[in-house]
Amino acid sequence: MPILLDNSELLSILGVMVCLLAGSSFFSASETALFFLSSEELQEFKRRGRASDLRVVELLTDPDRLLTAVLFWNLLINVSFFACGVVVSKRLLAEGASTTAGFFSVFSLAAIIVFGEVIPKSSAVMFRQRLARTVSLPLAMSLRAFDPMAPMFQTVTRSLRRMFWPKLRKERYLETDDLEQAIDNSAGDEHVIRHERHVLHNILDLSEIPIEEVMRPRGTYPAMRPPIHRADLAAAFARRHTENAAETSATNTSLNDQGDGQPLAAHVPADYLAVLAESGDDVESAVPLGRFAVLPEVHLEKAAEKVVHVPWCATVAHVLHRLETAQCKLASVVNEFGETVGIATYEDIVDTILAPEPSRARRVLQRDPVLNVAPGTWHVDGITSLRYLSRRLKIDFEPEDGQVTVAGVFHESLERIPEVGDECVWEGFRMRVLETTARGSFRIIVTRDQ
Repeated sequence: MPILLDNSELLSILGVMVCLLAGSSFFSASETALFFLSSEELQEFKRRGRASDLRVVELLTDPDRLLTAVLFWNLLINVSFFACGVVVSKRLLAEGASTTAGFFSVFSLAAIIVFGEVIPKSSAVMFRQRLARTVSLPLAMSLRAFDPMAPMFQTVTRSLRRMFWPKLRKERYLETDDLEQAIDNSAGDEHVIRHERHVLHNILDLSEIPIEEVMRPRGTYPAMRPPIHRADLAAAFARRHTENAAETSATNTSLNDQGDGQPLAAHVPADYLAVLAESGDDVESAVPLGRFAVLPEVHLEKAAEKVVHVPWCATVAHVLHRLETAQCKLASVVNEFGETVGIATYEDIVDTILAPEPSRARRVLQRDPVLNVAPGTWHVDGITSLRYLSRRLKIDFEPEDGQVTVAGVFHESLERIPEVGDECVWEGFRMRVLETTARGSFRIIVTRDQ
């Protein structure tokens, strides 16, 4: 070994190998620390709001990009490390130190495995939160450096796949109808109870139900523009309560005689406060009111969380995937013009899965939107979905373009805003408008068409 110590070039190469080993350890630990974070830990990062915490959340919003960059740099460093090891081993062999060259090769391989993979990954699992914050800034810089090369690698990958595997296709998934049939066939299994079958059916329906059926329409949720203070929020809720009371006094008393006792106007959900843009009604973020024990006095918008924007025609399954990927709890539903037409929360989707008979109208109105007031007669709110109404009327539901709610049936049939006394026929039932409100909601009476 004295030959090596006298050679400054070999010492320089050994120094480079130590730096490369540190780089391999960094990327291995970073990969494990970030991808081992749970969704609860990421939510905690978002609530803290520190720069390093938010940087970690931002990195994990696109996990494919992050993983590709980490693997690229880690592979590049490991290849460079072994190349340097080969140079040192050849120099030792040339100087007649074959035994030393053999030991050095084994030692370099063990070093990259132990100090570049095993120890960093094991430590990262134990100290993942602290380590994730520490590595977030250099990791973000490495991603920026990799981004210009990413299109080239995608092109090469696509070309190789077309050259060597031109007929490679994704494996087909089972059709939802097949899965539903399998669930129905398991009805005799004592381990599959009735409610579990309902939940499984609801999960399968997520790929068919448009988010328009689940969302809370615009006007049924609190929304304000910044700056938002607690006094302003209380005043807005009080004003909405006054409007509801005024509409309740104009409600047909016969409806309350049926045991309903609830106003026609929509109840304001207080789970989230939508933060609007400076102009228009577009939702830019949301304040999770339900997570506060005591609301701040001023600037509630500082506690707002980002939202994802989805088209009104997207399926509930797609929106759920977007929410989980972006670590968000609320989606802003937009129409073909990019205007916000409603919001859908993570809790709304969970309710759609777990409820035996999921209903968007029940969540908004805080009561049953379909009342059986007499044999063959029902009182129904306009925002009730046709899917839910079909279940209550015990008829088969076949979705049609443009018809999602009872209000949609009237709007398409009349081509105007419904008024008291307007009628239309749907699936063998006659529907007549009983009352309307100033905000465009209405209630109808449904009877079998004779």
